[in-house]
Amino acid sequence: MNKNNMNRRDFLKAGGVSTAALALSTTGLFSFSESKALASPNQSKGIMGGYGPLVKDPGGILDLPKGFQYRIISEEGGSLSDGRPIPEKFDGMAAFAGSNNSTILVRNHELDGNTKYPVIGKNPYRKEHTGGTTTLVVGPDRKIQKEYVSSSGTIRNCAGGATPWGTWLTCEETLEEGHGYVFEVDPNDPENKLSKTPIRDMGAFSHEATAIDPSTGIVYLTEDAGPSYLYRFIPNDLSQKAGALQKGGKLQAAAIEEMSSDETSEFYTGQQFSVVWKDVDPEKPTLEAGQKGCIAFSRLEGAYFDGGVFWFDDTSAGGKDLGRVYRYIPATNSLELFYESSSANDLEMPDNICITPWGDLWIAEDGDGVDRIIGMTPEGETYVFAENKINDSELAGPTFSTKGDTFFVNIQSPGITFAIWGPFARKNAGRRRQMGHAAPPKPYAPQVSDKLSAFAEVQGMSDLEAAAFQRHGMPIG
Repeated sequence: MNKNNMNRRDFLKAGGVSTAALALSTTGLFSFSESKALASPNQSKGIMGGYGPLVKDPGGILDLPKGFQYRIISEEGGSLSDGRPIPEKFDGMAAFAGSNNSTILVRNHELDGNTKYPVIGKNPYRKEHTGGTTTLVVGPDRKIQKEYVSSSGTIRNCAGGATPWGTWLTCEETLEEGHGYVFEVDPNDPENKLSKTPIRDMGAFSHEATAIDPSTGIVYLTEDAGPSYLYRFIPNDLSQKAGALQKGGKLQAAAIEEMSSDETSEFYTGQQFSVVWKDVDPEKPTLEAGQKGCIAFSRLEGAYFDGGVFWFDDTSAGGKDLGRVYRYIPATNSLELFYESSSANDLEMPDNICITPWGDLWIAEDGDGVDRIIGMTPEGETYVFAENKINDSELAGPTFSTKGDTFFVNIQSPGITFAIWGPFARKNAGRRRQMGHAAPPKPYAPQVSDKLSAFAEVQGMSDLEAAAFQRHGMPIG
């Protein structure tokens, strides 16, 4: 969502930032290692830990913890490698390993219709539309080597997801006829036939994000609409290679179903609830999911698969419309409500999410006012890693280099892509698996009544699983 059309230079000028600071900011490099740490106002509310308090950015762009640096590697309106302007409205993004220790980023542009900086490609899906993706080749020095269009002619490329075989699934967040599809982009073969061929069996709906279980090849998809549904796509071709998804498959939506209706006690111990997946027509999945009683979420956003766990969030769910984060564990068919935002716990409207190389859950906010990157640890702690100081535009596309030493993230508008580095923790696969089964931080855990907790125990559920079911219609608690 574009909340502010003021560009970065206009913002700095209006804010009275000195000429020297502006000159520094246009080099795109700031170091936070020598500055005095200044706690963010939000951190006084109890979100601490992680890498410590944030340091005030002298450029007024992005506050980070002490010891971290950023470089602005791309800005809307700048120049692509062929001289054309860099498109605007930066959104979802993923990182891939490139040659000679480079990193290849594929970045979405959430554009539709007339725009100042459109995506203009050589091989568009539909040439009248201005959305698509760009690809950035970033050298080991964290500077751009190439930047070019990799798909075009689509609408509102909001999020998507990386595939285990090294491509990017870009998703259209629209219901316009002939659109609302998923497309596969190969970072090493830009604007090929695949990039303009919709994967129709993955459904025509207001797509948001995707995440793939590498052990099965099943694709999980979120829908950004109201109501929205959680889908999975079971491909016919499980070879997990570029183009395989084009060979079709089965689209299903998640539902909660009562397996037995015998009531034998106050806690309905005869009732057994379970997640079931119901087949839906890919040409009208939202309609059929509603008709079949599937789980109706408020507005699903980010998706990420790691360590056998599928994470996703509902950005405007809950009593205060501040959002929830869920996790689904395919091996046990368990849907859990991991956290629930409230006015008391200072976490607002989760959007894009990722698991860090060392195992923390990172959440990009998309609420009113200042948006941040919030971290949650397997040990139940929370912290702020970054805070957007330009305006109230969202942070989007959080992703790490495959080495784990550089964090890339966007400000959507004005479009800015950052490379961030510093004393990140080392990769830790065991801790990533631990995050998938850890208890949530206490202030963010869903509130569960004694009655619901007792019911969960009788049913052999966790409280988090019972909370997910209860929030979506299970008649208990």
